[in-house]
Amino acid sequence: QVQLVESGGGSVQAGDSLRLSCAASRRSDFAMAWFRQVPGKEREFVAAIGWRGMTTDYANSVKGRFTISKNNAQNTMYLQMNTLKPEDTAVYRCAAGGRLGLRTNNYDYWGQGTQVTVSS
Repeated sequence: QVQLVESGGGSVQAGDSLRLSCAASRRSDFAMAWFRQVPGKEREFVAAIGWRGMTTDYANSVKGRFTISKNNAQNTMYLQMNTLKPEDTAVYRCAAGGRLGLRTNNYDYWGQGTQVTVSS
């Protein structure tokens, strides 16, 4: 079992930046990812990173604005979000699992989420 806890969400203006963190309860060789969800819509893939941190993937909607990274020594993953837009407003959840991918079923463990609100 791995527990994941997100932090760093908040309310910002369009064009601002935020950095989300996801702390894992133990070291693992899992791939990790960020997804986001708004009420009434399906969970949306944002970014993923391989367990070594050398492979990354991004949704087209965030490519060039968001950067995913991880610090295995601290069991923590990050999502640096720049040039935020109102459409980035969502609950952001981190996930960990055995296979790097864009689908929710690639991941076995999920955090509770942190709210990001971007106003225009």
